[in-house]
Amino acid sequence: MDQTKNFQRKIENFKCGNCGNLVIGNGFTNHCPKCLWSKHVDVNPGDREEICGGMMKPISVKLENGEYFITHKCMQCGFERRKKVEKEDDFDEVIKI
Repeated sequence: MDQTKNFQRKIENFKCGNCGNLVIGNGFTNHCPKCLWSKHVDVNPGDREEICGGMMKPISVKLENGEYFITHKCMQCGFERRKKVEKEDDFDEVIKI
């Protein structure tokens, strides 16, 4: 698949598959701001074309140029993807990683 395909903004609310939190999406939301877990649903960000559907665990956080990035790893297939930490994210959870 073409990993350079443009981002597709998709505004969706979802229930976190890890902690059950109801997440109000803004079109850029790809993980739960409470526990930071995500779900492997995209081939390219926002397309919802990935068939895996596995839960993605936040496995690391890295500070780059003054911004924090979370790396999520799919617990089903091993795929990894990075996402910037958002202001809505529970920073105590970010620090725990």
